[in-house]
Amino acid sequence: MKAAVLHEPGSVSVEELPEPAVGADEVLVQVRAASVCGTDLRIFKHGHFKLPAGQARVLGHEVAGDVVAVGGQVTGFHPGMRVSVTPNVGCGRCDMCRHGFNNMCADYEAFGITMDGGFQEFLRVPGFAVQRGNVFELPEGISYAEAALVEPFSCCYSGQQALRVGPEDVVVIAGAGPIGAFHVLLGKLAGARKLIISNRSRPRLDLAARLGADVCVSVRERDLADVVREHTDGRGADVVITAVSDPQVQAQAVDLLATHGRLNYFAGLGTAGSVPVDTNKVHYKGLTLTGTTGSTNGDYGRCLQLVGDRRVDLSPLVGQVFELEKIHDAFAYAASGAGMKAMIAFGGDVFDTAPGTGPRTAPPEGR
Repeated sequence: MKAAVLHEPGSVSVEELPEPAVGADEVLVQVRAASVCGTDLRIFKHGHFKLPAGQARVLGHEVAGDVVAVGGQVTGFHPGMRVSVTPNVGCGRCDMCRHGFNNMCADYEAFGITMDGGFQEFLRVPGFAVQRGNVFELPEGISYAEAALVEPFSCCYSGQQALRVGPEDVVVIAGAGPIGAFHVLLGKLAGARKLIISNRSRPRLDLAARLGADVCVSVRERDLADVVREHTDGRGADVVITAVSDPQVQAQAVDLLATHGRLNYFAGLGTAGSVPVDTNKVHYKGLTLTGTTGSTNGDYGRCLQLVGDRRVDLSPLVGQVFELEKIHDAFAYAASGAGMKAMIAFGGDVFDTAPGTGPRTAPPEGR
């Protein structure tokens, strides 16, 4: 099978690897669509603290495909089932896991980091990931491309749940990339009174407008704070979401809030450092500052159902589709800020809604 293998930061090559054999408690998924995440780009450029130097790894954790083989001990899954796989597998023992927060487990495993991920034709799902609820059957009618996007969408859902976005809220979303676009869709779904989104480039703002943003601000042309004051009669925003890894954006966020405003630092800064926070404003205005990372399997299941029920359409966020051999082009597109999500296709249409029927030989049980 073909796989895009990271050997060290900056070095990814498409190679022929043996197709994985499936163990007695495991599931093998033929990948149909895998989208490129900002985390993939950071690992490609800088590595990851859970990925030892010299350890080759297949990246990719936003994945959908078809079950093609199951081990003899597996129940609930069968060949031909259309599925998606969530990336973070909790240990199942710690307090976070026991409270349902597999995304906050300190001893987690993750596809594309500690385990090979979805930028390969066949993905082996270990038994512990199957048992801990990381494999989801797709609802009827949802395409593989949309299913691959449910993972980042669910991360945004987790952020908005922390903010309790509702119909009385003026919501400001700083950053109109894929994450900002997901937040627009969720804000509309929550019935937000007004959605204001900002960005440097105009094309992404145009898409945000088509998705339902009420006010689109090019920060090259207007000061975001002035626009927020104009649209709130000087009161400020009820909710602010930082959807871009920019220290200046995070530093400004508190200043945009109204009394009792809520803020979610959604995008991390990585190695970009830290920003000062005016704690007097937090104190005297009664502000709530939140941070969220990833999503729980419960969040993911709810979002998969939202898409399956057609309450939200994620397909406009597929910016460009690439074959696996063009993985470097896909990474470059994702990093360019020019469009939306880069999607890797595996010999078929990522917008298919039926399982593939191509010939294959099922691998034997074992390792």
